[in-house]
Parts: sequence; C-alpha cells; structure tokens
Amino acid sequence: MKTDRTKPSAEAPAGETAKSAATSARSVAWARRRRAAAQFWRQYRGHRSGLAGLVILVLIAVLALAAPLITGSDAQSVTDAPGTPLEEPSGEFPLGTDQFGRNLLALLLWGARVSLTVGLLAAFLTVAIGTLVGITAGHFGGWYSTVIMRITDWFLVMPTLVLAIALATVMDKSIWTTVIAIGVTAWPTTARLVRAQTLAVESRPYIERATALGGGHRHIMGRHVLPNVMPLVLAQTTLVISQAILTEATLAFLGLGDPMIVSWGGLLQDAREAGAVSSGAWWYLAPPGLAIAVVALAFTLCGRTIESVLNPKLGVTR
Repeated sequence: MKTDRTKPSAEAPAGETAKSAATSARSVAWARRRRAAAQFWRQYRGHRSGLAGLVILVLIAVLALAAPLITGSDAQSVTDAPGTPLEEPSGEFPLGTDQFGRNLLALLLWGARVSLTVGLLAAFLTVAIGTLVGITAGHFGGWYSTVIMRITDWFLVMPTLVLAIALATVMDKSIWTTVIAIGVTAWPTTARLVRAQTLAVESRPYIERATALGGGHRHIMGRHVLPNVMPLVLAQTTLVISQAILTEATLAFLGLGDPMIVSWGGLLQDAREAGAVSSGAWWYLAPPGLAIAVVALAFTLCGRTIESVLNPKLGVTR
C-alpha cells in the first residue's frame, strides 16, 4: 500500500520537471537571441554610414506613414488642386506644383508610400524565390541542381529590366503586376549566393551526424541550413530593396505602372509628359529623382553595413 501511495507523488514531480526543463530551454534560447541582437546592434551602430542610412530610412518611412495627416487625403485629387499648373516653389508650395496644380511636396510623400511598398514586397518575393531555389539546389544536388541552375543562368544572362518590361506589358497595370514583374525576374543572384552558402553549410560534420541520426530533408533544410543562410539572406534583402525601388521607378517612368496611383517614377513620367525639361520646370523633375537616389543609397548603406557586421572579413569601411 505504501508503494501505491508513493507512485503518484513520484510521477507528478517528473512531469513538472520535464515541463520546467522545456521552459528553461526556451528561456535560454530567447536569452541567446537577445544577446545576439544586442551584440549585432552594438556592432551596427559603430558604422557611421549604416547608421546614417538607417536614420534616413526611418525618417522617410515615418513621413510616408504620416502623409494623410500631413497633407490630407485629397492631396492627389486633380479636380481640387490648390495651385496653378507648374507653379514655382514658394512659401505655400515649397516644391512647387505639377501640371495639374497639385502640391508636389504632398505628392512626394504619397509617392513614398507606393515606392517603399513596392520595393519591400518585390524584394520579399525575390528573396523568397531565390532562397527556396538556392537551398533546394544546394541540398539535393544531382540532376535537380543541374537543371535548376541552368534555368538560373538563363535568367542571369537575360536583362532583368527587359523581362520585367515584358511581363508588365502583357499583364494589367497595377501595383501587384509591378511586384510580380520584379520578383520573378530578379531572384537568380540570391539563388546563386544561397546555393553556395548551402553547400558550405552541408559540408560541416554536424549535418552528417543529423543525417545519420535519421534527420530528413525537411529537418536538415529547415533546422540546420536555413538558420545558417539567414544572415546572408538578410543582407541580400536590403540590397534587393534598393534595386526593386529603382526598377519600379523605371517601369513607372516608361508608363507601365498603375496610372491611378502616385509614385516617384510616376511623377517623373508625368513631368516628362508635361514638358518639364523643355519648359525648365526643374522642381518637377529634381525632387522625385533625388528621393529615389537617396532611398536607394540608404538601403545600400544598410545592406553593406549588415554584410560587414555578419561577415567581418569583408572589412567594409565605417
């Protein structure tokens, strides 16, 4: 009878011990992640160029999000334009007006919302496709890797802009068309980089031990390969965003964007159609062009700094 009484009391602490051990393991993992993030931030803020790029991006993102509060919801309206067409910069209109008399400063803030959104979504799609192709090609190898890499090489030798223009031409003019056109044409570089990193990771001894212990393809790729290639993917993402913003501006400038929305490339297209170059309306051309250049430069600075922090051997200057 004494033994029966002691069995439940012995099993209860065992369950509590297992539960506390799992909780402790999770807390240790989160503590490591917090320390790694804190260490990354300490190293990142030591690079003045990367910090300047981050400040610029945060400022532009805040202004873009606050555009409805700063300019009002009717700033894009053609019928309720507050000024006269192609009015020079003044106290009322710091950046002048466009061909319809709309405030160019307000249009610039609204255009930032579209350009940043397209850049982020297109970069996410590009990196997602490139990461999937690179990891699977590096992991499986054989005929699959040969075929998928030949397709990747074909996309690499073909001009990305030409392919994006072809897709944007045959599809409906919308923001999603631009995202898809950029995403499905700009992934090969990421795929190449991720495949090379995957091959390096899978040559390590712990991958062989995980395979010998019964780890399947999904376990190896998801639990071992992906976490090790994520730093490279993160650095590549910031660089791809700047390329996506430039490509979106080019497509919009060529008239392949959505005519119903305001973007920086669309503003350049409107300026060209309004004859801003011949009429000397520099305030119509300069602000959106400078905005595109500044944002692309800021993302590039952040990307190079992240790459330098994650791979100190590069020796990027601060």
